[in-house]
Amino acid sequence: MSHELISKKDLLDLTGISYGQLYRWKRKNLIPEDWFIRKSTFTGQETFFPKQKIMERIDKIQTMKENLSLDELADMFSPTASSLNLTASELISRGIASETVMNFFLEHTGVSGEFPFDQILNLYMLSSMLESGDIQLDEGRMLLELLKEHSKQLQKKDAIIIFIRKLGISSCLILMNGEDVFFEKGTKMVARLSITKCMEELKTKLL
Repeated sequence: MSHELISKKDLLDLTGISYGQLYRWKRKNLIPEDWFIRKSTFTGQETFFPKQKIMERIDKIQTMKENLSLDELADMFSPTASSLNLTASELISRGIASETVMNFFLEHTGVSGEFPFDQILNLYMLSSMLESGDIQLDEGRMLLELLKEHSKQLQKKDAIIIFIRKLGISSCLILMNGEDVFFEKGTKMVARLSITKCMEELKTKLL
């Protein structure tokens, strides 16, 4: 993950948004407060942002604000679980998962009836990895176990799921807060999935 910062002045120049828009979106929780980083410079205190994250967020806000209210956008970007509850057939019809992936998910989780948002997110992440071919079915079971055992950690910001393989043996882990991770020689990272991005993609599909 890029740790490059961009100053507030450069951000406003690059995106064309105003100072007022930036802070109105902050007040509406469209932009997390911890992305506003105060740093000392030779001209005094200035505000910087994580460049990749803020550029992606502003692009999404500008693209979607014509069709969604600021409150709806805030709900979409919120790291907390939504109040959505949907059945398996509704999730299939909305394209969240195929029938094959849904059956696999039901077989290995025991979820029945309506799915709360956290289970919908788990299903969406499983579907994304299986449908892309990044992981195989036995690794899908591993993913579901990881999601079940560490569900509390997945509520936090910037959690990333990583799958690795070495000599045909797979493993997966959760990386918190975008810290760098290093593997021994011969280990291949076969999949990397941002929980925050998955959550935003999913809410876009469900709204």
